[in-house]
Amino acid sequence: MSMRVLFVTGGGQATVFSPAPLATALRGAGHEIFMAANSDLMSATEAAAIPAVSTTDLPIRHFISQDRQGRPVPPPLDAGVAEQGVFTGRWFGRMAAASLGALKEFTAAWRPDVVVGGTMTYAAPLLARHLGVPWVRLAWDAIDATHVHPGADEELRPELSELGLAHLPEPDLFIDVCPPSLRPADARPASPMRYVPANRQRQLEPWMYTRGDRRRICLTAGSQVTRDGHHKLFEFLTRTVAELAPLDAEVLIAAPDGLAADLREACGDVRAGWFPLDVVAPTCDLLVHHGGGVTSLTGMYSGTPQVIVPGAEMLADAAERLAGYGAAVTLKTGEDAPDAVGAACREALSDVSYVTRAQALRDEITAMPSPNQMVGALADLAHR
Repeated sequence: MSMRVLFVTGGGQATVFSPAPLATALRGAGHEIFMAANSDLMSATEAAAIPAVSTTDLPIRHFISQDRQGRPVPPPLDAGVAEQGVFTGRWFGRMAAASLGALKEFTAAWRPDVVVGGTMTYAAPLLARHLGVPWVRLAWDAIDATHVHPGADEELRPELSELGLAHLPEPDLFIDVCPPSLRPADARPASPMRYVPANRQRQLEPWMYTRGDRRRICLTAGSQVTRDGHHKLFEFLTRTVAELAPLDAEVLIAAPDGLAADLREACGDVRAGWFPLDVVAPTCDLLVHHGGGVTSLTGMYSGTPQVIVPGAEMLADAAERLAGYGAAVTLKTGEDAPDAVGAACREALSDVSYVTRAQALRDEITAMPSPNQMVGALADLAHR
């Protein structure tokens, strides 16, 4: 029996591409799907070939930088995990509150049988409770977000009160893409699903899918990096390229195309710009990055060792678990000691155990249930 499934997401592009394989599997099995996301992400939903509606025209920067009354909210860049978690939960909560009106209007015309929400898409449980249908939490990545949810509870008290709730309801089904070996010991029970990389594509050039004679290192700070960002990600990229020079490796910098010229001017003989990481990562000997959840999982899926310098304390725990498994070298958040990243890269490239463990993790991911195999679980929820 056919069902209707609404995917509710929002934030960066990864929040669209991460659930895209499950959405595609559902449609391939004959079910109707829609995605709802902030208008910033409509081009990403088009690239993923998923029919979508906008929930709010306000950019995510609006929710990050100001409260509901329009007062500025300074980001806790140097704070600990707890404070960063509450801050993140609150701004995702503000985005959820701003999205609910459009979601209710849309579902009055197209009523779903199941609502699927991303890790911090708090509009999903609120909408599902309003409609009286099951909701599914689908993890975006392998980063544990339990310390983020309390901030959303605080921000969404008015919306929760209207529904007679004190806290956001637990999902009827939690689908986790984190490899079992990397899940925290106290992690909530979940149905595992294989992570399948998805991202924007472009016409491929031979260098993107073939290896050369030299070792290859892919360096990235994610899709949100800017020249003058608070997190100094541009500086991280250029400094790391200089530290990698003694390794005589081919260096690729995955970054927005708008920064490509600046990066080439600053770094010299490197390929810089946007390219599909799912294609390039398997050709690399090492992936060096800021700890982004989708970047980490793409490296794991490819069986590529990693060097991680977490861009925020919130990302450190997942990076340390990957290092504890033996598939990565992880430095401290904001590590800026001279040659720290270069030394970590030399270690990862010289010790074959990192390759062995990365490939073992890839095999573990491959053995997890595919998105196609999860379709039945959602159908059971819809028709129970």
